[in-house]
Amino acid sequence: MSDAMVKSPLALAGLLVVSAALGGGTVLGVQALRGGQGASDKAAIGSIVRDYVLEHPEILPEAMQRLQSRETGKAVASSRSAIFEPYAAAWEGNPQGDVTVAVMMDYACGYCRASLPEIAKLIAEDPKVRVVYRELPVLSEASRVAARWGLAAAEQGKFKPFHTALYSSGGQLDEASIAAAAASAGLDQAKAQATVASPRADAEIAKNLEVASKLGVTGTPSWVIGDRVISGMVPYETLKEAVAAARATRS
Repeated sequence: MSDAMVKSPLALAGLLVVSAALGGGTVLGVQALRGGQGASDKAAIGSIVRDYVLEHPEILPEAMQRLQSRETGKAVASSRSAIFEPYAAAWEGNPQGDVTVAVMMDYACGYCRASLPEIAKLIAEDPKVRVVYRELPVLSEASRVAARWGLAAAEQGKFKPFHTALYSSGGQLDEASIAAAAASAGLDQAKAQATVASPRADAEIAKNLEVASKLGVTGTPSWVIGDRVISGMVPYETLKEAVAAARATRS
């Protein structure tokens, strides 16, 4: 960093503001180059930064977006296993895929149902992707019951048939539609009932709800791809771009 940049109030202010968005390392570097700071130095820098922000308020949305992305990335990293490791067979695609897409869904969610073709297209078009389904029942008690049955289907290696059958029930989520989906998927009823009533099913759902809260997820569908969280129903192109971005960070 040049002496001219350090001595220029405007350049220094810009550097400090940008560093606030990207991390604190730059600030430390500036402090070292300035030879330490007294109270008057800190007050002067604070005044410079304030003036710069007031003159260039357009930098604030970008700074906040970068800060939010960084914090989201930290939250994903702290829960990576809970997000990307599937419950039993609640996944599809390439088991050795280089990018995993985690999608949080609720069987009572119409937007989740409408997202199924986008997921199918992503898997068909990208042979290196894996999709992990996470049960996130937030809409109703029927959602929670259906989620338990989804976990039971996953334990029997029949998650996708059950998942597809229940979402194909025309939007009606009740005891009858859940039973019909279980029968269509060929679930062992006794084993499924045992899973539905088990503490492990409750624990899995509780974990998913806790992780969703940490990520700032409030509805379904929600997607975690790489370190990015995407909320709501999105087109195939958005999923494709997010997968490509996640893949690029691995290379």
